[in-house]
Parts: sequence; structure tokens; C-alpha cells
Amino acid sequence: MVLGTYEGVYIVGAGQTLYEKRTTKTVQHLIWEASDLALRSAGLAFEDADGLGITSFVLPPDNVTTMTEHMGLECRWLFQGLYGGASGIIGMLHAARAIQAGDADVVIIVAADVFDTESHMRMARSPGQHDYMGPWGYGAANGVFALHTRLYMEQYGATREDFGRLCIAQRENALLNPNALFKVPLTMEDYLDARPIAEPIHLYDCVHPCCGADAVVLVSEAVAQSLSAPKVLILGGGAIHNYPATDIYALTTGLETFRDRMYGQAGCGPDDMDFVQLYDDYPVMEFIQLEGLGFAERGKAKDFIRDNDCTVRGSLPINTGGGQLSAGQCGASGGMIGVYEAVMQLRGEADARQIKDCTRGAVAGYGAVSYGRGPSASACILARG
Repeated sequence: MVLGTYEGVYIVGAGQTLYEKRTTKTVQHLIWEASDLALRSAGLAFEDADGLGITSFVLPPDNVTTMTEHMGLECRWLFQGLYGGASGIIGMLHAARAIQAGDADVVIIVAADVFDTESHMRMARSPGQHDYMGPWGYGAANGVFALHTRLYMEQYGATREDFGRLCIAQRENALLNPNALFKVPLTMEDYLDARPIAEPIHLYDCVHPCCGADAVVLVSEAVAQSLSAPKVLILGGGAIHNYPATDIYALTTGLETFRDRMYGQAGCGPDDMDFVQLYDDYPVMEFIQLEGLGFAERGKAKDFIRDNDCTVRGSLPINTGGGQLSAGQCGASGGMIGVYEAVMQLRGEADARQIKDCTRGAVAGYGAVSYGRGPSASACILARG
């Protein structure tokens, strides 16, 4: 085993529940359902699992420990995500280290929630938002990222059309995904004429919360050898929190602080990626993540989007299932949609949206929104095993 890599760990299963605007199911049921789908895709059962990691905003007062009771698991390793959209990747990387250390052999990582747009907007994510911003008419994340979007446009010359190009490409991808909430094509005219939410953000710039769950299963090499399911490798990964500590509007997620180490672990770079799955609550954050991952220089993501086709048939597919902007955001902003979609692409199981000759890709997560940004960011490089 090479020190610092994720050698000896395999992703062998992935599961995604139905994405719905409303549901009668409990969040506990959705966690179980996604976990069951992921285990089945791996050829495993619940009694095989000895590790569980969960991200959910609405699970309390239940927690990951009580979920082992609900699911009938006996676990040696547990994780409860607290990092918003960065949680899925962080949970997966922590699970990989636990497996390497021998603390678990079969780990389920799952993100789930049960809420609609209204309840999502009412949810107070931090005391700062609730106690200090709320009395001034704070519009939840829409207000925070309207400021980011305006600042990015003023500093780097990006236009609404630049953001629209990415949203339209993702909608085209979503139309190939039967589980995406949005079923109608998006034109530039539709995008530009959509009703304003918090200038310069309009309707199609805003993430669409929904009910659902995503899960993946990681196993040790010994377990992987006994399975016939397609295998996915973690080539590299990392996370950063509260960067930079001195500037909440620095237009960075901090991915650049560990990307060289991540690419060094993976033995490849941005030019070698067949896709990118970005955390896409708002298009501006996708631009910033593209720059942080090294696909574009600082402030140049607009040029990258102008020059590249980001649909599944294009030069660099982005959010191949439609992303959260067109498929839906479930799982406590847990970012698991990108992990799930990456695994499905690398298993060759993405059906109509499958990228030809897909061998490796990047996944990024971002979240835990506070006063002016999401202080947690994560990323990983996954490859076909």
C-alpha cells in the first residue's frame, strides 16, 4: 500500500431512490431504501455491512447510531456528516481510511432528506443565519450566493449568458436521466427571461430541493475479490474547511489548496478527466470549483464554458445526470448525487447518458453555508477498477 493513497479500497455499489418534490416516506425509510439499492448492486446484504455513514438535516433526534437499530446493522465504524454539500465525499474518504486501517470491511455512505422548497427555505442552517441575518429579511442561500454571483461578474466579466450555458447543458443531460425532476428543455431565452429571485440570480440559477437519497458501498480488497460487481477506485481526494479564514467573499472554495496533492495521488491531472461532477447549488459555485480544480485559471471559467460542450456528448461533460439544478437536490445538500453519478458512469450503467469509453473523473463537494459562503469543500478522483 502506497502511503497517502486509497489503495485497497473499492466502491462496489451505488443506489439512488426516486427523487420527488413531496413524499409520504420518512427520512429513515429513504436511508434504508438507498442503502438497500446500493448493497444489492454490489451483491451484498445488510448483514454484510459493518460501517455506516449518514448525512441528513432532518434525521435528528435520530442519529447514525439509532439508524443501525432501524436497519438491523452491527457496526464497527460510524460517521455522521456535518459538512453540507461536502459531506458525501468526506464521508467516503473517511470510510476508505477506516477500511484501510481494518476498522471496517463493508461501509455504506448515504445522504437523504425529506423536504420541499418551502421547508428548505425555513430551515435555519446556523445561528448566524437565523439570529443575525433573518431579522433583516435574509433569503436563505439565495441571498448569499446572489452576492457571490454579482461579485464574480464584476471582478471577472462573466455574464448571465455564461451561467446560462452551463445550466442549459445540464438540463440537456437531465433529459436523459429518468430520475431527474425537470423534464422540459431549457433555452437561453427561457433562462434569461425567468423571474428574478435575488438579483442577479433568477429562477434557473437556484437549486431545487427535493425528497430522496443516494448511497454508495465501499469495501476492502478481500471483500472486493469475492464480488462480481463492477469496481470503482478512489485515486485521490481531500478536503478543506474555512478557507481563507480571513475573507468570506474570496471567490474560492479552497480546492486549490489540496488539488496538486490529489492529482499526485491519482497520477493524473485535469486534462485526463472524462467528466466532472460539481456541487451545483448555484452556477457561480460551479465556475469557482472548475477554477479550484484546475480546469480553468482564476476568473476564466466563463471562457472554459464558452469553449467547451458540457453535455454528455461534449468535450468535458459536467454533471452528467443533470446535477442539482435540473435533477434535484436531496440529502442535506450532502453532495452524494455527484458521487452516485460518477460511480454509475464508471460502472458503465448510466444508460442513455453514458459517456463513451469513460475511465476516470473528478467529483467536488461544497457546503455548510454560513454568513457568506460554504466553509467546507471536498473533491476526489474516481476511476474504473
